[in-house]
Amino acid sequence: MTPGPLLFARYAYPPNALGLCGAEESRTLLEYGTAGASDGGLAELAQAFEGAWPYLTLIAGANGIHDPLDARVVEAYWVGNELLDRVSAQTLARHVEDRFKGRVGRTWQRIVEAVAAGAVPHHTFHVFAVYPWLGLLRTGDTAQPLTVLDRCRITPALVQSVDGDSVKVLAPALDWDGSRLALGWWKQRTARFSEDGLGFVTPAPGDWVSLHWDFVCDRLTLTQAAALYRASERALSAVHGSAGTKLALG
Repeated sequence: MTPGPLLFARYAYPPNALGLCGAEESRTLLEYGTAGASDGGLAELAQAFEGAWPYLTLIAGANGIHDPLDARVVEAYWVGNELLDRVSAQTLARHVEDRFKGRVGRTWQRIVEAVAAGAVPHHTFHVFAVYPWLGLLRTGDTAQPLTVLDRCRITPALVQSVDGDSVKVLAPALDWDGSRLALGWWKQRTARFSEDGLGFVTPAPGDWVSLHWDFVCDRLTLTQAAALYRASERALSAVHGSAGTKLALG
């Protein structure tokens, strides 16, 4: 398995390159990931990601793992594995309350209800439940919110062809029917795997990969691809199945 700090850099790079999170160090993340070597500097960069880092510490603590950048912890948050189910609903709810209650306004109750409905501390939970874009879909102007949600979530994809520094892949589309989000038909899309000659993997047709903001982060096993797909389904199910669900925090 890829060392945890390097795995973190792979998934953190795409949004960081767009200026969406973390310190302005996207080139550094790309260079670390390409070189395949890490040091204390990369761990410091990871802690600047105010969205992801607290989830890593939460998952690590719930599983008795000392290092939040342990590869198993990093995989749990970005891809999904058994560590997620060892974080209790009450623990996740308190974690989200401590971080977000004063910042998410009227959506707070829906976040707590999503946790009660089975959400776990995976990146897709943060995208679908904590970010405001799902609420914006209901305002009627769906194009931008749906695009952001589709690109911000991490998705498994099957490589069909390679052309220069980009690939054609098949990936599950994110569909909106006016009231609910769901994973729909697998559709073709284009993604990049290299920037200025630097990248994390060199994909080939038939490879399973993970995409974040249409950048190839990692090559996946079939088991990992299935876990990532299930994590997305679970987050969507929790978000849409949360109406009226209560969670005791006492």
